[in-house]
Amino acid sequence: VRVDSLDAELEFSISSNTTGEQLFEQVVKTLGVREFQYFGLLFIDSKGYPTWLKLHKKVSAQDVAAAAAAGRGDAPVPLQFRVKFYPEDAAAELIQERTKHLFFLQIRKAVLEEEIFCPPETAVLLASYAVQAKFGDWREDRPRGFLAQEKILPKRVMDQYKMTADMWEERIAAWYKEHRLMLKEDAEMEYLKIAQDLEMYGVNYFDIKNKKGTDLWLGVDAVGLSVYQHDDRLAPRIAFPWSEIDNISFNDKKFKIRPADKKAPDFVFFSPRFRINKRILQLCIGNHALFMGRRRGPTMEQQQMTAEANADRQRRLAQQEQLKQEHAKAVSAERQASLLAEKVQAAEATAKQLADIARSNEEKAAVLEEHNRRAKKEVAEAEERSQHAASEVKRLRAASKSATGDAEKRKLCEQLAEMELRTQRLEEERAAKECEVAATLARIEAVEEEKARELAEVEDRIREAEHKFTSLSEVQMAALPRPEDTRVEYRASNKHLITQLDSMREELERVRNLKYVEDRLDRQHRQHDTTKNNKFQTLRNIKTGAIKDRIVQFELL
Repeated sequence: VRVDSLDAELEFSISSNTTGEQLFEQVVKTLGVREFQYFGLLFIDSKGYPTWLKLHKKVSAQDVAAAAAAGRGDAPVPLQFRVKFYPEDAAAELIQERTKHLFFLQIRKAVLEEEIFCPPETAVLLASYAVQAKFGDWREDRPRGFLAQEKILPKRVMDQYKMTADMWEERIAAWYKEHRLMLKEDAEMEYLKIAQDLEMYGVNYFDIKNKKGTDLWLGVDAVGLSVYQHDDRLAPRIAFPWSEIDNISFNDKKFKIRPADKKAPDFVFFSPRFRINKRILQLCIGNHALFMGRRRGPTMEQQQMTAEANADRQRRLAQQEQLKQEHAKAVSAERQASLLAEKVQAAEATAKQLADIARSNEEKAAVLEEHNRRAKKEVAEAEERSQHAASEVKRLRAASKSATGDAEKRKLCEQLAEMELRTQRLEEERAAKECEVAATLARIEAVEEEKARELAEVEDRIREAEHKFTSLSEVQMAALPRPEDTRVEYRASNKHLITQLDSMREELERVRNLKYVEDRLDRQHRQHDTTKNNKFQTLRNIKTGAIKDRIVQFELL
């Protein structure tokens, strides 16, 4: 046989004497499922009806062999390991993470394949948890459209609105981002907690008739039996909890339920097929046993599993906390590395700036030094010319005193006057050159002062930037997000969730595809939604009154 568990396919070799119980034990042991009371092996019988494998009978003696008759004779018989019985509260009753995961896979499949009706806004919320469970935390580097290949919404939901795949992804991602740091197991449990509020969750529906022959639906679930009008599988009309039922039996197509109230008449209905009655009886017996078991309290084995599960969860939470701390350290190290890189970059820019300043100042100093050297040379040459002119003046004065002729004296006097004038110009030129040298020296000092001032300004800017970076780093470290605070508030109260769902519903209404023809379940959900009664309020309302009055009401439907 080949067994499909939604997350694995297993093959088992069995003999002609292997019983359903022996095969089932092999399957649950291989899959690591200890809460096996919720599961069964499902197959499609020769008539095309889904049927649960009977544990007390040989596999070969059941109609399961006919399931492979349409294929090759040596093909493995296909079986499905599926949830058969549902708890009243998945979060409170399911213990093993393995059990919760298999429940999650089956409920997600039922929602996506529209076996369970799900309103559009709730489907988007469930999709966000399914994505968190599969991909982990949202990452900004994920490519746009990464959910396009994922089947995450029922087709019926997508057809109702004029929205592209990218638009659906944006709306799912808005909630997906809020689940950051949520464990995969917690995301799957959040999915289950929301899904179990859906009207069709955990209900097995069967075609029945009352004594009048009215077509009705019988719903079998964890809390009892419910009766629905044939055109409405969302809101039951009458309910009988397991605590009110004393005995269940059937004869051919007639099914009889005896109430615990001895004064009440039997609850009788008819199903179209004998095999359906056998399946109804199996589900009633199993659900009733689990219902009474929950009232008696957990067994020793359940208590042990709970302790082990709690210890395992604490270990995983500790690992998650360690991962969060390591993530925070990594973020801090990355931030520090970024700051260090910025400092290095700033230091390199500063060094380049200093080098440019030094090079510019050196060039200025070199020009000024050259200018100063030439000026000093020119001063020396002017001094030499001035001294030569002064010597010539002395010589001419002496010559003029010793001259005897008027013509000679006049010529010497003219030469003397010319030389004195030249001496005066040379002296003025020398003084000008000295002033120029002094000015050049002053400019060199000014350049040195400017260099020192620019270096000081650069150093001041470096000190200020380092202080600012340090402040920013401390602020960023202190302002790290605390998603666990949001998560606690979300679990403590559903007001935020209700607001989000209402907002999503209004947003979707604005892009409704008016050409889409709503099916019956859509219309019924709209009608029931106006009453503001949820699934559990409806069940409480229809269980009121004496059981005999409800049986009479059933007969009148």
